[in-house]
Amino acid sequence: MKVAIKYKLVAVAVIAAGALTAPAHAQELTGTLKKVHDDGVITLGVREASIPFSYSSGDRTVGYSQTIALAIVEEIRKSLAMPNLKVREVPITSANRFLMLVNNQIDLECGSTTHTRERESVAAFSNSFFQYAVRMIARKNAGITDFADLAGKPVVTTAGTSDERLVRQLNSEKQLNMRIASAKDHSDAFAAVKADRAVAFVMDEPILYGFRATDPRPDDFIVTGTPLGYETYACMFRKGDAPLRELVNRVISKMQTSGEAERLYNVWFTQPIPPHGINLNYPLSSEMRTLFAHPNDKALD
Repeated sequence: MKVAIKYKLVAVAVIAAGALTAPAHAQELTGTLKKVHDDGVITLGVREASIPFSYSSGDRTVGYSQTIALAIVEEIRKSLAMPNLKVREVPITSANRFLMLVNNQIDLECGSTTHTRERESVAAFSNSFFQYAVRMIARKNAGITDFADLAGKPVVTTAGTSDERLVRQLNSEKQLNMRIASAKDHSDAFAAVKADRAVAFVMDEPILYGFRATDPRPDDFIVTGTPLGYETYACMFRKGDAPLRELVNRVISKMQTSGEAERLYNVWFTQPIPPHGINLNYPLSSEMRTLFAHPNDKALD
């Protein structure tokens, strides 16, 4: 009788300890991970036309950086022991992405957001997952080869981007008198060049290659110009969130040093991509190889 009582007491103690352990773990969570745990959903900010990083293929969001975002989500599922964690996707633009993050409308964005020191006052950034040059796309027959050729001409870029700042700075310093328009999103900017409302679209080089490759007449366009600068893309999340930063950087670093990131790069930049099977033919650069070998979260500006 005493033995039975003893075992019952032990069982009760074990159950009680387990009951205390689970809430304790939940209570230890902070920031985005706590929000995700409590809500049962993580909200991703996604782009609709940042080919091949984050874009709509018709029925879903796909791309190089979208794949990285989903790998991060999978790590969050494991870390929180929430295999049924839901993912909500919210379309964002270059102009509204920071406001949506600050207002808790999105939890994480891995698209084509440039990490700059100035932006660190608004958002936190992960290890870089892409390094690129800022150039322009123009019609091949327009006679545009470098930025000096844009003097006095209509030029377009995307509102709310670091590229907009760079091209306006160039315009002021070199007194080129460009007529600069800022489009709502990348697709609108490229449409302005196609409709001859602008002679060039200034933007991140890989995005320009994406629009050129997916156009019905790709040979009509050329990506050109001495780089205005070199920048990096990173995932973006709310400031002061050390646990999420550690998790996100762990995922990105592992992908880069294991060779997974290079395999992923080849899928999206050197092979046919959905929905139309276009190949960007944009080989991995030496700068990207260095980034993969030495993961870091440094802005280049």
